[in-house]
Parts: sequence; C-alpha cells; structure tokens
Amino acid sequence: MDREDLKRKVDLAFLSAFYGGMLTEKQRRILSLHCEEDLSLGEIAEEVGISRQAVHETLSRAASRLNEMESALGVAARFRRMEDGLEEALSALKNKEYNRAEQLLTELRDLDQEESNGI
Repeated sequence: MDREDLKRKVDLAFLSAFYGGMLTEKQRRILSLHCEEDLSLGEIAEEVGISRQAVHETLSRAASRLNEMESALGVAARFRRMEDGLEEALSALKNKEYNRAEQLLTELRDLDQEESNGI
C-alpha cells in the first residue's frame, strides 16, 4: 500500500469517527473492513456477499457522504485545530514558555467561543 492510499484510509477512518453515524450500516461495515481491517475490495466483497464493484461504489458513496458532512460542519477540522493547539500549549509549558502557553490557550478558548456562537 502506498502512502497516499494509507493517508486516504486514515482520513476516512478519522471522518468516520465523527460522522459514521450518518452512514448506513452497510456503508459503516464496508468502510470499517476497508480502513480499519485493511481488507482488499475482493476480500470485502467475499465477506459481505456482494460484488467487488458494489464494494467500490459503496466506499465511494460513503467517502463522499463523509466529506460532504465535514464540508458542511467542519467538526473534524475543529477537533484537529484544538488538539494541535493544546499540544503546542503543552510543549510551551514544558519549555517554561508561560507567556506563549497562555497566548495559545487564550486563542483556543476564543476559537471555541466563536465556534460555539456560530461566528
């Protein structure tokens, strides 16, 4: 598996953690077999009892739905921004850069308040 394919699978699994409930049970199962268990399309087809083409189409629809939800809501991107900011603040604290840590935490708090208010 090349890096691009691996990145795509990781990204889909990440989006699925936020929006997987919006997919059908079949889409969730096929996506899980593909991303988390790393089965090939043929292996998934055999496991689920559908054609390889049907697996491909189901994965494509699921990926499109997940990307549409993220484009509309941005929950996964917000999570990443908050996580990255907290990691950076923690690093600043460990390095005794207290002013930088306070600045980062203030920015994260403000970002959270803005997004909570729909700004």
